[in-house]
Amino acid sequence: MTARHLCPRPLWEQIPRIRQAGIRRVILREKDLSADEYTALAEKVLRACEDCGMTLILHSFPDAARRLGVRALHMPLPLLTADITRAFDLTGTSVHSTQQLRQAEQLGADYVTAGHIFATDCKKGVPPRGTAFLREICMQTALPVYAIGGISRERLPEIAGTGAAGACIMSGAMLL
Repeated sequence: MTARHLCPRPLWEQIPRIRQAGIRRVILREKDLSADEYTALAEKVLRACEDCGMTLILHSFPDAARRLGVRALHMPLPLLTADITRAFDLTGTSVHSTQQLRQAEQLGADYVTAGHIFATDCKKGVPPRGTAFLREICMQTALPVYAIGGISRERLPEIAGTGAAGACIMSGAMLL
């Protein structure tokens, strides 16, 4: 489910509320959009993020990031390359195993998201990996690790106890 489905307001109008909640970075993941649609949305979200002092991380669209001057990019691991990590100031990817973590490190990722940690509608029917998995990933790397999947404000204390640098919240952030 994308942010468009969770919040009746456009995402760029939601950015000030997201910032007031203490969130400092937004990863704009909209896999159902064309490159042109994504770039148009990213431009609006970028302006809102800049106005609020937030970092925008684009997801899966390096050309859009270059065009808009965004220096942070999150790529799916199969699409991440060393050339991409060298071309951006901040690059991240998602991992689901220690083997994938090693691959992300070798490619030069600056951070990883690890998940999915808790049950989530985004991964219906797929068992969550849990906080033991998250703790193991954190212990295996010096990279910042962010938990993803089924994260809510109520679960943040559980995440904090794993060594994770933070967590990614989708639904909760959109409903602020």
